[in-house]
Amino acid sequence: MTALPSAAAVIAATTCAIVAGALADRVFGDPRRLPHLVRGLGRLISAVERRLRARPGLTPKRERRRGTILVAVVLAVSGLGALVLVTAAYAASLWLGLAVEAFLCFQCLAVKSLRDESSKVQADLLAGDLTAARADVSMIVGRDVARLDESEIARAAVETVAENTSDGVVAPLLAMLAAGGAGAVFYKAVNTMDSMLGYRDSRHLHFGRTAARLDDAANWLPARLSALLLTVAAALSGEDWRQAWRVWRRDRACHASPNAAQAEAACAGALRLRLGGAAAYGGTPCDKPILGSAGRSPEAGDIARANRLMSMAAWLALLGVVAVRAAIWQAVVHA
Repeated sequence: MTALPSAAAVIAATTCAIVAGALADRVFGDPRRLPHLVRGLGRLISAVERRLRARPGLTPKRERRRGTILVAVVLAVSGLGALVLVTAAYAASLWLGLAVEAFLCFQCLAVKSLRDESSKVQADLLAGDLTAARADVSMIVGRDVARLDESEIARAAVETVAENTSDGVVAPLLAMLAAGGAGAVFYKAVNTMDSMLGYRDSRHLHFGRTAARLDDAANWLPARLSALLLTVAAALSGEDWRQAWRVWRRDRACHASPNAAQAEAACAGALRLRLGGAAAYGGTPCDKPILGSAGRSPEAGDIARANRLMSMAAWLALLGVVAVRAAIWQAVVHA
């Protein structure tokens, strides 16, 4: 094993890896036959949870403590594991390090898979097949879908595209900006723990609290940057960027979560839609805050419009990451 390349060489290689990973995501998405990082994280979280919750009847305090232990274990295994892997790859070869980082970045982005899965819902709706539309939208949302009508299905798809502009695109790219492929894996571990444990039901209220709060902190900046990027994307794609700005500024704090309404509000304004409203999760009704109250109800074609905004925002975010890393490289080279 050779010595690590210079800092400037690693910065350049990591930047190339980020671009390569983003382009690979655009082309390949989530190949079903390949092992996927997020599925591996899910299995790790489930295994650690089973071990920590093997003893029933824990007090809320003990549940919170064990939930915190789970977060620490998962972050150590995934984040530090990825860092060790990337460091070892760079020590062996600059090109091997670049390849490993590119693969990790590819695994942590979701532009194509999000577009493909939501487009299936649009195709079902345009064909008038509500049964297929409900089945396909259930793959990308957590709400109950059995009784959703056409507009509610379209709303669910548009909302998840907007929300995942932050979780599946901008946040991982910001993590890559900070720490390359290892940073992206660390963020994905945080986000996956929240998606599996960050609920307010009796099973997860205490155990998942640390995971939920960590995810809120990790997504505070990405959620707001995503809203700004969607506003710029609206201007570039011919949508209503002024309304995107107005609705985001007005409705972004409507949700109990500090991050949930940010990108959705900007998307609602850009497309002049009314998002939010009645939904149900696990049989429990939930009235989500209304975003863009003056807009119309979503239709099938709005899913493609939301995807165009998401795709444009992803390109803008990638361009910003490359620009910042290029400036850092220049500073290191001329230091």
